[in-house]
Amino acid sequence: TTLGPRTHNTSLQRVSDVYFLFASESKVSPVPSTLALVDEEPEDADPWDLPELKDTGVPWSALDTKGKVLRVLLSIGKFVVLLGLLYMFICSLDILSSAFQLVGGKPSRARLHNDVKSFLRSRAVSTLLQIQLVVISPVRTGLLTVQVAVPIIMGTNIGTSVTNTLVAMTQAGDRSVFRRAFAGATVHDFFNWLSVLVLLPLEVASGYLYEVTKLIIDSFNIQSGEAPDLLNVITDVLTESIVMLDSSVLSGIATGDPEAQNKSLIKRWCKTFTNTTLMNVTVPGPENCTSESLCWMDGNYTFTTKNISETHNIRKCNHLFVNVNLPDLAIGLILLALSLLVLCSCLILIVKLLNSMLKGQVAGVIKTIINTDFPFPFGWITGYIAILVGAGMTFIVQSSSVFTSAITPLVGIGVISIERAYPLSLGSNIGTTTTAILAAMASPGDTLANSLQIALVHFLFNITGIVLWYPIPFMRIPIRLAKSLGNITASYRWFAAVYIILCFFVIPLLVFSLSLAGWQVLVGVGVPIVVILIVIIVINVLQKRKPGCLPAPLRSWDFLPLWAHSLEPWDKVVGVMTAKCCCCCKCCQLSEKESVDNKVKMNGTCYDNAAMNAEKEVENETQLELNILKMTHL
Repeated sequence: TTLGPRTHNTSLQRVSDVYFLFASESKVSPVPSTLALVDEEPEDADPWDLPELKDTGVPWSALDTKGKVLRVLLSIGKFVVLLGLLYMFICSLDILSSAFQLVGGKPSRARLHNDVKSFLRSRAVSTLLQIQLVVISPVRTGLLTVQVAVPIIMGTNIGTSVTNTLVAMTQAGDRSVFRRAFAGATVHDFFNWLSVLVLLPLEVASGYLYEVTKLIIDSFNIQSGEAPDLLNVITDVLTESIVMLDSSVLSGIATGDPEAQNKSLIKRWCKTFTNTTLMNVTVPGPENCTSESLCWMDGNYTFTTKNISETHNIRKCNHLFVNVNLPDLAIGLILLALSLLVLCSCLILIVKLLNSMLKGQVAGVIKTIINTDFPFPFGWITGYIAILVGAGMTFIVQSSSVFTSAITPLVGIGVISIERAYPLSLGSNIGTTTTAILAAMASPGDTLANSLQIALVHFLFNITGIVLWYPIPFMRIPIRLAKSLGNITASYRWFAAVYIILCFFVIPLLVFSLSLAGWQVLVGVGVPIVVILIVIIVINVLQKRKPGCLPAPLRSWDFLPLWAHSLEPWDKVVGVMTAKCCCCCKCCQLSEKESVDNKVKMNGTCYDNAAMNAEKEVENETQLELNILKMTHL
């Protein structure tokens, strides 16, 4: 580029310098908008087609004997580490349950029922706990009735799906990968949401889940609760070395024993001896005697014969908190923080480890096996086999969050299609109910029926949801909704964070706050909002399919302000806010030494002509501004 003859005008010289600086910057680092145009996919390409997997590793045939042995040993080591992480994850769930029992304290049963009935409207507790087994314990101890626990089961199904949605956020670096990963994660969310929207009103109106499961329970002659411990046999070794809860205190609280209210839930003595002796004791009156034959009077005193039990402590327990003089609340908060830390860490490491194991040729084999349908006319069987596989894998790892979080990155990189991830997620919902059923079967005989019934409620809820949203291809609405959300989040990635905050935190807290004011306020505010949402959905469907049925103004949303029917203005707002934050952060990262050096450099050159000094200062300021602009490019 030629700028013409040089002049003595210093202002023109500065303009030309700035021009060259901007030109050089654009050549070295093109702006992101240009990169987006270059990387943009062809219009005729379907973004949901599975990409070709590239094997970046060394082929097995190209390895020598030493390399093959090292690869086998590395794979075995990864598998062992994976089993260890799964073991720690399951143990952290057990500790988490104990921590919440300690934090909950010892409230009265009446107050607990009232609080829980209000709290059922939200899903924040299941978002934190990430397990449905916590619901079984209150029912087993009698703190909750089955009718009260039914909505909790529905809320836990929605709350636990936040884990794989958070895992999808880690794939936001690549637009195509993020589109598939976020859709693969939220297809589970939409299934749970739609199932709750249908079954919760049905349960309120008819008691469908409660009545059907009660009929099943009544058809069995349940006498005692004996069931194998399964994983408890191996997990108790670690969990009981950390903390142990006194089951007799929990039972006393459930039955309203006043003595249990003053006892700690921490189990101190693991081996005790109870000596029962028949003794003569005084009682207030004859009505307090054991029987008429064992009651006599001696002056003003009434005597009777009773069995007096005296407990002798023999051996203390060996867990960490046996000799700690802290209240139950403090111990519970400590265990809560540690168990959540271990839980999240194990979950992240499991996902990362699975990603490293399922690469290259292994990923290609898995992609071929999972996404291949049976030949005609048995192709429809493939989805139901995927449901069984998801249920079996979830039963093995004892957590639907682990399984769905593991397949989410695989959906993102193109190993599993979203059409196949959907039945796998449905199977994980079934698999997690088997764990609850086994936990309920270990309940005492007097509470086994209620515990098993609430576990069957969870099972029936998921089965009914599958019947509604899977067998008929037209009814597989969660897949279409997940793909639509995936397209939105691929264009506006910040919307993924908005979705998580709204659906899993803001809306639950809002509904919970309204429920505290009474069901009249909840219905008065909630029903109009639901009606408005339904009307908007119907208009959107008609705009796409049959716009002629609508009045002319409603055939598009152009009559509304742009911010009310488009995310583009909001994207600009987010961009400006991000630019300001980045500018502040980058500027703050300049060290004091660099600042001093810059000042020395700026002031180190002196000219006899004062105008030359001023010109040099202007050039230095211009260069500094260009550096800041370079660092704050979006």
